[in-house]
Amino acid sequence: MNWFYRHYVRPVLFAQDPEHIHRFTLDMLGWAGRHYLMREALGTFFEAPELPVTVWGLRFPNPVGLAAGMDKEGEALPAWEALGFGHCELGAVTAQPQPGNPPPRLFRIIPDEAIINRMGFNNEGAAAVAQALARWRAARAWPRHPVGINLGKTKVAPLDQAPADYAQSLERLWPHADFFVVNVSSPNTPQLRDLQEREALDEILAAMQEVNARCAALAAGRPKPLLVKVAPDLSFAALDEIVSLAGPRALAGLVATNTTVERPEGSIDRSRVYAESGGLSGRPLRKRSTEVIAHLYRQTQGRLPIVGVGGIFDAADAWEKIAAGACLLQVYTALVYEGPGLVRGIVRGLQARLSEMGLPDIPSAVGLAHRA
Repeated sequence: MNWFYRHYVRPVLFAQDPEHIHRFTLDMLGWAGRHYLMREALGTFFEAPELPVTVWGLRFPNPVGLAAGMDKEGEALPAWEALGFGHCELGAVTAQPQPGNPPPRLFRIIPDEAIINRMGFNNEGAAAVAQALARWRAARAWPRHPVGINLGKTKVAPLDQAPADYAQSLERLWPHADFFVVNVSSPNTPQLRDLQEREALDEILAAMQEVNARCAALAAGRPKPLLVKVAPDLSFAALDEIVSLAGPRALAGLVATNTTVERPEGSIDRSRVYAESGGLSGRPLRKRSTEVIAHLYRQTQGRLPIVGVGGIFDAADAWEKIAAGACLLQVYTALVYEGPGLVRGIVRGLQARLSEMGLPDIPSAVGLAHRA
C-alpha cells in the first residue's frame, strides 16, 4: 500500500499546492469520519495491530500517534483511529480565533523528505473547537484512543498575558480531551519561544494547573495530564530549566520535539526552499530530536514520560526514539510522504523488533539505549 501511494498517489498530490492538498485531505477524512461504513472501510485497509501502552492511566492501543498541526480543530477526528493511530493530538488551538500567517506558508523539500511551515497557529479558537468536538461526541463518533489538544498563545496577546490566555483555552477545552500539551516552542508566532524561559513558563503552568484543578473538582474527577512541548533548538541547559518545573508544576510529561529553525549543512545550496522562514520537520530533524529525547530521559532518570516526535518514517526510526527514552511517538511529515499505511507499517515493525529481542512490550524497550 505504501509503495502504491509513493509511486502513484503522491506524485499527483505533490503537483499541487501543499496547503490546498492539506485542506482537501482534511475535507475527505472529515467526510469519512461522519460515515460509519467509511470508517470501517478505512480500518479494514489501515488499522494497526494492537501494541498497547498505558501512560497517565490512559490505554493507548499502540504507541504511534498523530502530531499536532495536521488536524488543528478535530475536523477529521474519527478518521485517525481508522488509519491506525494509537492517539491523536489536535491543535494548536488558541484562546481567540486567528487566521495565521499569510500564504504561502507551507513548503515541501521532496529530496530530503522534509517540510517547512510557518502556519502561525491558524484556527477558529478554543470556543469553536470545543463546539466541534462536542458534536463528534453527540454523533457517537468519538475515537476509542486517547485524544490530546495542543494549546498555543493567541498572537495578539502580550507576553505578560500569556498565562491567562493559555488558561482560558484550557478551561474551554478541558472536558474534550484526555491530555493537554502546552506549546511554547513553535517558531511561527513572534516571541513565543521566549515563554520557554523558566520564569515565564512557570507562570503559565501555575495558571493552567489552577484551572486544571478547578475543572477536575467541578467534574468530580482528576486533573488532566499537562505536558510541555519543547524546541529542538534549545541547549541542554535550557532544557534542564524546563525539567526543573516538572515537580513543582506537576508536569505529566514532555513532547520532544517541535520543528526546528535550523537548516541542514549545505541545504541552501541544494534547495532554495530552505531559505524560507519557518519550522523544519521531517527526516532532517530525526537526529536532533532523538538527542533531545535521550537527554531528557537521562535528566529525569526515566521517571517523566516523553513523547518522541521528529523524523519518524519507519519502524527503525520509531525504535530509535523508544530506545532513547520515548514511551509514545507522534508522526506528521512522514504521513505526507509515506501515505495512510504508515502507522500499520511502523507498529508491525515494532512488533517484529520486540520479538527479535525477546522483549514482552514497548515499556520494556523504553530507554534501552541507556542500559547498553
